[in-house]
Amino acid sequence: MAHKGETTTAIADAVGVSVQTVSHWRTRLARQGAEGLQEVARPGRPRRIGQTQRLELLALACEPAQAQGRATPTLDEMVERAALRGVVKQISRSHLQRILQAGDMRPHRVRQWLHSPDPQFRQKVNEICALYRQAPKGSVVLSVDEKTGIQAIERKHADRAPAPGRARRREFEYIRHGTQALIAAMDVHSGRVIGSCTDRRTQADLVAFMEQVAQAYPKGRVHIVWDNLNTHRAQAVWEEFNVRHDHRFVFHFTPLHASWVNQIELLFGIYARRVLRHASHSSIQHLRERTEAFMKKRNQAPKPFKWTFAGFELQTGEPLRFNDHAHVRRTTKGR
Repeated sequence: MAHKGETTTAIADAVGVSVQTVSHWRTRLARQGAEGLQEVARPGRPRRIGQTQRLELLALACEPAQAQGRATPTLDEMVERAALRGVVKQISRSHLQRILQAGDMRPHRVRQWLHSPDPQFRQKVNEICALYRQAPKGSVVLSVDEKTGIQAIERKHADRAPAPGRARRREFEYIRHGTQALIAAMDVHSGRVIGSCTDRRTQADLVAFMEQVAQAYPKGRVHIVWDNLNTHRAQAVWEEFNVRHDHRFVFHFTPLHASWVNQIELLFGIYARRVLRHASHSSIQHLRERTEAFMKKRNQAPKPFKWTFAGFELQTGEPLRFNDHAHVRRTTKGR
């Protein structure tokens, strides 16, 4: 960049270093030529652990703790392993930790991921995204799912309110009052929600809920987006249901292991944070009342989610196109 005539400030901004660093290396290049770009001996005691050994220590951190079982080794285990393999004669836990930090290595941290083996992944996602962009004329698009195992938990003692310098305090012990299942449908273009709490999540409960949906939308075609749960895949049941409702319902299934394509999951996340988190429900009825109040309040001023899907990464190097969907970027500004 310097050879092309770029200024020191422009180079610093582009490379992400300070102006003084760029000026230092330009000066060394001007005075010593290409040899000035070589690293010089640093003051102080020479490194006891060389660069090759440091790389080997980073490689050790990438290995599992055991052939089977626990995956993340401790610092003590890595220190012992390094000495046994002859990478270093001796190294302290703190020194090894500094080397890992310098290499931006965090072997104790794990991020989960889930691969979808669905061979029709692209086709299904494209189909659902097209519905999210615009509902076919004279129809609605509903995102449907169940949130099961919702516990009605009551704290044995009341919370203590927060105060300056003190967080809210909550009793650890609680009383279980049973569980509920929430079945909900959300109009992805208006944000309107229909929900029902049940004691169980059975095929009959889902059919009864879908009858409520049919009453709420008595005319026009209804597109249902849901996942691959066994009750959703009961083809004979839904064919019979569709016969009763003049074949107005069209069912769209998300890809395997890709429930995040279903927008209702965003609503369930908001519900969990606003109704369930840190809550104390004295009974199942209390839980139901708060759940119904949550949906009623959302329907007073419903808003759709601003949901985006970035696109599949093309191996040809071509720019992304809308119909080439890939990783997801979801926002909930419409909450």
